Amino acid sequence: MNTNLEEFVSKIVAQMGYELVDFEFQNQGKLIRIFIDKPASVTIDDCVDVSNHLNHVLTVEEDIDYERLEVSSPGFDRVIKKIEDFQKFKGENIKIKTRTPIMNQRNFKGEVLDVKGLVIMIKTPEQEEVNIDFDNIDRARLDPKM
Repeated sequence: MNTNLEEFVSKIVAQMGYELVDFEFQNQGKLIRIFIDKPASVTIDDCVDVSNHLNHVLTVEEDIDYERLEVSSPGFDRVIKKIEDFQKFKGENIKIKTRTPIMNQRNFKGEVLDVKGLVIMIKTPEQEEVNIDFDNIDRARLDPKM
């Protein structure tokens, strides 16, 4: 249900002109939390519009049982989940935590240099280049403070 619901919400949000950045289904499905983005920054009005539309669609058309829906912008330290996102944010600073260690570490910070296939290349502040397999990424976020 969770994956199908995420795909469904992604399609609805895309039809409204937004990108679904992140999707959380918590408290036995009682809380649905989504993060949306668009080329111009997301406003409170955008969040309200998406929230109202999704509340209607999920309740009336899909009969989804939930108690609360939260719609937010992804923020400056947005989550990076898709390979396309790494491509989109080339030149930006990022924090990555890997599932398995690379060079005896699992936490990396650096600039996204390039994406080749499913390999993300970053340059650390120490000017080291590190190649990280997409499948080895546990989580990644933009790092505006770097």
